[in-house]
Amino acid sequence: MTRILITGADSFVGKNYIENSVNKNVEEISLFENRPEDIDFTKYDVIIHLVAIVHQSKTIHEDQYYKINRDLCITVAEHAKNAGVQQFIFLSSVKVYGAFIPDSGPWNEDSHCVPEDSYGKSKYEAEIALKNLEESGFIVSIVRTPLVYGAGVKANMLNILRLLNKFSILPLAKVKNKRSFTSAGNLVAFIDRIIEKKASGIFIAMDEKPLSTTDLVNCISRYLKKKVYLFRMPSLLIRLGTYLIPNIFDRLYGSFELDNKKTLNKLDFRPPFSTEEGIEKMVLAYKQDNKK
Repeated sequence: MTRILITGADSFVGKNYIENSVNKNVEEISLFENRPEDIDFTKYDVIIHLVAIVHQSKTIHEDQYYKINRDLCITVAEHAKNAGVQQFIFLSSVKVYGAFIPDSGPWNEDSHCVPEDSYGKSKYEAEIALKNLEESGFIVSIVRTPLVYGAGVKANMLNILRLLNKFSILPLAKVKNKRSFTSAGNLVAFIDRIIEKKASGIFIAMDEKPLSTTDLVNCISRYLKKKVYLFRMPSLLIRLGTYLIPNIFDRLYGSFELDNKKTLNKLDFRPPFSTEEGIEKMVLAYKQDNKK
């Protein structure tokens, strides 16, 4: 039986992996409470490295992104390699690509990476360093994901859930964008397949089809069992909002599309869950949590 260690305790992805993976010999460990040099990596075949500072915050100094996302990752990988671990799986991010250029076509596994912020840069530098560590007997698997959603989701998708739960009228009708997402169930299945195949390389884990913001909102509201009335935001206001508060308006009205045909072909794999199934599970868990 494959022995797996998740580095990063109590994470959203880690919890979903432990609950839903076909692999049952899985442990997790906190790297904030344990130093890499004190961990006995000889007990494990596979490391799934999830530790990261994820969301940009003014309270976090830029150096911290590199210290945690790059340097700590490399240190863990070096100790794991020296201990005889066979495979190191690094959860990266599509932020390594940089800003999405409209009408340029979707990104893929071979697209040029020009990360723009400390999060994307630190993840990309970790990817490069990890690939340099790879050799016979030490497989490096890099998994890039767009926004991951599912039971226990936090951050941006949780904000959308709360928004829809609180308001019944929103300016999100007829949004024609395309955004790729990853359900936690599909991400777990991707990682399981990478372990099964002992696959090396860069992979994009995502749902089969992108969604528009309008479709996403309608799907969530359907499982919330709440009637939401959508109206169309004037184009001028969208352009103004994108200029003034780009982070929010780009997520709602901009596109972020990926193409992972190379990943699917290499793994001989198809995501087992539709986006609708993933959203239903997420919403049901959200409703259950809010009953407590």
